[in-house]
Amino acid sequence: MIRALLTALLCVLAAPCLAEVKIQEVTSPGGIKAWLVEDHGIPFTALEIRFRGGTSLDAPGKRGATMLMAGLLEEGSGKLDSQGFAQAREALAARFGFDADADSVSVSAQMLTENRDAAVALLHQALTDPTFDQASIDRVKGQIGSIIQAHATDPQQIASDRWSAAAFGDHPYGSSDLGTPESVQALTRDDILAAKAASMTRDRLFVSAAGDITPAALGQVLDRLFDGLPATGAPQVADVAPRLDGKVTVVPFDTPQSVVVFAQAGLRLTDKDYFAAALLNQVVGGDGFSARLMNEVREKRGLTYGISTHLVILDHTDYWQGGFASGNEKVAEAIKVVRQVWAETADKGVTEAELTAAKTYMTGSYPLRFDGNDNIAGILVGMQMVGLPADYVTRRNGLIQAVTLADVNRVAHRLMTPDKLTFTVVGHPDGVVSDP
Repeated sequence: MIRALLTALLCVLAAPCLAEVKIQEVTSPGGIKAWLVEDHGIPFTALEIRFRGGTSLDAPGKRGATMLMAGLLEEGSGKLDSQGFAQAREALAARFGFDADADSVSVSAQMLTENRDAAVALLHQALTDPTFDQASIDRVKGQIGSIIQAHATDPQQIASDRWSAAAFGDHPYGSSDLGTPESVQALTRDDILAAKAASMTRDRLFVSAAGDITPAALGQVLDRLFDGLPATGAPQVADVAPRLDGKVTVVPFDTPQSVVVFAQAGLRLTDKDYFAAALLNQVVGGDGFSARLMNEVREKRGLTYGISTHLVILDHTDYWQGGFASGNEKVAEAIKVVRQVWAETADKGVTEAELTAAKTYMTGSYPLRFDGNDNIAGILVGMQMVGLPADYVTRRNGLIQAVTLADVNRVAHRLMTPDKLTFTVVGHPDGVVSDP
């Protein structure tokens, strides 16, 4: 009954007006900081937790350790084995999620108010006293190995991995978060414990909450939840600039349709031109059929089903990346058209009508992201990690509206570098070969 209620609550949470998203900054009695959107309409709370660093903190020769560790956090803790932990969570109608990426270890939790204390106690046990028993280690290693094996036959994943390897080399961004079959199989329980000690510490902690909880109650939850975590972890890795030389690299792969990833340098979220660049991206390769690349590559020439671009901002780098898939006989022309669009936009900029459409889309779609307590909590923790202020939610659309056509066209000229647009192609594209 309780489980069914939680499922129903997750499904019916409505998107709030942004004016109603009032962010409170909370500091626990023990000094842990968090952001909170308080809403007592439904007896449900979502927590989002991030530890900065993620898989980039893997020790030399231990690639995949942090991802394996994250996958094991729900496989038993304290005196509970994997099945016992799952049963305890189910009995509380709580949901826990553990994951890792290049920049963070993430923990998501949703719980009913009536079970909050017990759910927090169970989650605390997972964070501070995971079992990491050998049977679970072997099982999760097998799961990760299956994913790695699947990635090795996925053209999209191959393209992404090869582009990253070329762009970032020996930096952790240049290799898979999952590791290799050999590196994962070689990992020991001591390696997993070391990965946890390196990444899940209070000096890199970001927390947000949304739902039926007061600031005082949240403060108590924070102190209970993170009690016993180490104070400090491993140093963060160095910043890195992607190597983008404007060349084409072809990775032979037997498939009737080639996958193409292309990129050039980007810019930081803190850059004064970020919003102009975001609008520029929407015009060039954003959502919808009106984007220039979609119009030129798909609508006019039928060279692909879809093509898009996005600004990528990681903790230690940034770039502007796009991608598409095309029949082998069409890839050469599609790459040529992408380069033409890039060069023409850099030279001539965008039109007032295009900018107006981009503003309408970006401001209109933003409130739709706040469609439930779990999504709100996720947005808040992301804002904290990139250094945005708490009032950004209500100011963001105004900042977009303030961007002028002159701003966007100046940024197009400043940022877009057609001669540095770098392509990785996976397949057997007709008439396309790797540049020397």
